[in-house]
Amino acid sequence: MKNLLICLSIIILTSLAASNIQSNFGKINVTTMTLPTQDGQHLVYDWYKPETVSKQNKAPFIAIIPGFQRSKEALSNFAIELARRDIVVALIDPYAQGLSSSSKQNRSATKEGYGMFALVNHVHANESFNYIDKSRIGTTGHSMGGNAAIRGADLFGREAKLLNQDSKLHSIYISGFVLTLRDNILKNIQSNAGVSYALYDEGGFRNELSGWDSTNMEIAPESLRFVNWGIHGSSQGEAKVEIGKFYGSLDDRSLRIVHNEPLLHPFQPYNFEAMQNQLEFFEKSFQLNPKISSTNQIWHWKELMTLISMITSLIMLLPLTRVLLNLPFFTDIKKTVPPALPSPGKKGRIIFWSLFFIGAGIACVTFIPMVEVAKIVFPEASSRELTWFFPQRMNNSVMLWATFNGLVGFILFFGAYYFHGKANGVNSDYWGSRINLEDFLKTVLLSVLIFTLYYLILNLIYFLFHVDYRFWFMGVRIFQAEYLLVLLMYVPFFYIFFLSNSLRVNGSIRVENQPKWLSLLIGGIGNSLGLILIIFIQYLTYGLTGTVFWTTNWLSVNLLFAIVPMMFILPYFNRYFFDMTGQIYLGPMITTLVFIMILSTNTVVYLPV
Repeated sequence: MKNLLICLSIIILTSLAASNIQSNFGKINVTTMTLPTQDGQHLVYDWYKPETVSKQNKAPFIAIIPGFQRSKEALSNFAIELARRDIVVALIDPYAQGLSSSSKQNRSATKEGYGMFALVNHVHANESFNYIDKSRIGTTGHSMGGNAAIRGADLFGREAKLLNQDSKLHSIYISGFVLTLRDNILKNIQSNAGVSYALYDEGGFRNELSGWDSTNMEIAPESLRFVNWGIHGSSQGEAKVEIGKFYGSLDDRSLRIVHNEPLLHPFQPYNFEAMQNQLEFFEKSFQLNPKISSTNQIWHWKELMTLISMITSLIMLLPLTRVLLNLPFFTDIKKTVPPALPSPGKKGRIIFWSLFFIGAGIACVTFIPMVEVAKIVFPEASSRELTWFFPQRMNNSVMLWATFNGLVGFILFFGAYYFHGKANGVNSDYWGSRINLEDFLKTVLLSVLIFTLYYLILNLIYFLFHVDYRFWFMGVRIFQAEYLLVLLMYVPFFYIFFLSNSLRVNGSIRVENQPKWLSLLIGGIGNSLGLILIIFIQYLTYGLTGTVFWTTNWLSVNLLFAIVPMMFILPYFNRYFFDMTGQIYLGPMITTLVFIMILSTNTVVYLPV
């Protein structure tokens, strides 16, 4: 109980600190709002209103649009820093992501701005926003959110030409996206605009130049057109873009600037220099004179606090389980921990390490093929169509990979047992795999109870402090009722992988006379090595050639940055839960429920709701 209370105390204190940073220590009012939009859809967004703003002291307004696979919390750093400079901010959950509804459009970023178009129209027309300067409305987004910002400038620019008035979008800032910087789009833009594209953006292979030239914004055709259409009214003019230089004029909204920070695509939003560049663009375009400099940033402290709370919340699963296991109803689950396996001989070690690397190799070579298989097995989700049948486009491939490799893990484990271990003193008594029906059902009930309590605590934290557990794009988001259906679909398949891992961690890596930390480290590396190899191959190729190894599915490889840490720590949880119960089942049950809910709430979901 003591350790549980310590964990809860740390979570409360760090969440309180994060909440204070998010509100700039009470100087910004942060609330969640919902906007009904077209076709029965709705948009959920966090509204950041500085206390200095009023009807007499109107402020600019900026809508922030996260990218593909990102919810509003992933870009709270943008909102914090813009609001600290007396700008009203709406931080949206894009359609089909987070708390917003799904969209009936399968190209929502392009056709709806992920909901930003409706929000800008709402703010511009609604008289209740009398504290907003309607002549200074802007938007910014990263990746597909950047595409939505460009599309918004195009849409409102064309509208302004038809009505012979100024565009509703005074200024836009595009982070991590240049594919839409084409003549037919740029000619319509009547907004001040900035572009920030990472020098090492993995998606550069899709740009017009090849290799490293594709991400060099000094010479990239996309950045040249972007600047030239702003200041010359055509695609011709400047032969080279000077990075960080303001072109054009505020008087006719032709202000243009291009940045090229030395970053990778997924890390671009979480960088001091990139943040500074964006702040300085809006300060200039909106003609602000903030009391704090662009280098004065506090968003990273919130990231640190929510990182501590995320780590602590996962650690909390252990003392929470211990407390519940001591209840009379669940005490029967606790069994004597089986003895560790006898130390293997030379042949046994050769077999172990051979299978270790074979398993990692299979995990490596099957991931991308499973991405392709998912497109065939789940065509609706892969086409961004609304469906009740496995509606998570990116999660489907991970599920297929996990199911396949879980089965491979069982085959390797039992193959090693029947062809070597059985004849060398190993038997099933070492595995902790025997369980009667009553204990199994109680184990299921306990895991569901722990999962429920975990998310009740998180939802309470969110209610009190308006923050969740996260670090950058890795987050534990609040529970949503509709995700119960998603969980029921995906959990049985993922459980195959998680149970397979628990069996291997506790039935083959737990060896006598081997330090526990070493066996856990081996388990963590073994469980994540295949995926780490994919990242290594992708970025080694990129470093040598300027083009990533996997191009068609490069976003699936980027997804691994969030999955690898989860895979690495999984064996640790499976061992600790095994030590509590003497059986292999509780650990994978709890971790499947918690980890798959984390995975599911951090991806696009094409449910028809």
